Amino acid sequence: MPRRPGPMLRRTLLAAAALVAGFATAAPAQEAPWPSRPVTIMGGFPNGAGTDIYARRLADPLSRALGVPVVVDNRTGAGGNIGSDLVAKARPDGYTFYLGTAGTHAINAALYRTLPFDVIRDFTPVVLLGDVPNVLIVNPEKRPNLRSCQDVLAAARVRPQAVSYGSTGNGASTHLAGAQFATAARLDLLHVPFRGQPGAMGALLSGDTDLFFNQTGAAMGPIRQGQVRPLVVMTRERLAALPDVPTVGEACGLPPMDTSTWYGILGPANLPEPVVRRMNAEVNRIISTPEFRDWLINNQAITPPVAPNTPEQFRDTQRADVARWAEVVRQSGATVD
Repeated sequence: MPRRPGPMLRRTLLAAAALVAGFATAAPAQEAPWPSRPVTIMGGFPNGAGTDIYARRLADPLSRALGVPVVVDNRTGAGGNIGSDLVAKARPDGYTFYLGTAGTHAINAALYRTLPFDVIRDFTPVVLLGDVPNVLIVNPEKRPNLRSCQDVLAAARVRPQAVSYGSTGNGASTHLAGAQFATAARLDLLHVPFRGQPGAMGALLSGDTDLFFNQTGAAMGPIRQGQVRPLVVMTRERLAALPDVPTVGEACGLPPMDTSTWYGILGPANLPEPVVRRMNAEVNRIISTPEFRDWLINNQAITPPVAPNTPEQFRDTQRADVARWAEVVRQSGATVD
């Protein structure tokens, strides 16, 4: 007849069994498929900004694809840096992303003397969302004399700082597009920065500013409603959404110019590879559908990314733009303390 284990051995066996049971219980929680709860896409700019418009258009089909709610949460301020910082410090668990731009994750690296994060090291690029051009717009009611690019050039050359342009903030693409235009045309324009899209557009509509080198995503609504008049697109070729609007090269007698930036989704550093690949695949599938592509090209005047649009390609684009925009910022003289 087998001997019963002694008290010491029984305690050891019971402890081992409890440990095994604990591992068995914990394993399903550790291996739970992503996502199992709502996903947040943060933005750094106010409601109505181009990033906000894109994020809300993407959220519904992405929610259906992931099987969980996708929430858009805008944390504004400091040129998008407040939202960027929150995402940089978030847990890399796949539940917090950022709809960033070349402004937040390339331009700001040169514009701000100090940042609480590194735009490369502290983020995981997930997927590009498209190239976003700028369009020069005026208020036809308040500035009926500005009907063409040549009119702008003539008015600006009469007296330095006589013509003003608003922007969505110091160092934003709407500022740097105007600075590049002024440098190329040898103009002395008055830059008037605002905190985001609503203030800059409101100033144009009220007549407080003369020009706005706005991103197309936010400008297309006022253009279609007749509130503003597009004079030139800041790209090398005309846009499908604005086929009658000439380029700077065509209308201004200046060298061809392209001030386009990009939108993209990023997560915190060290985001798990399976999460990156799943998010990349689902977003790529959505934005490549005919319906979404038509919305991008013909409604927002945004150029969709080229396949395969991998996270690695996004990282290369971001690194190249950090260097590119650093030179533009240097030439513009723009700084933010």
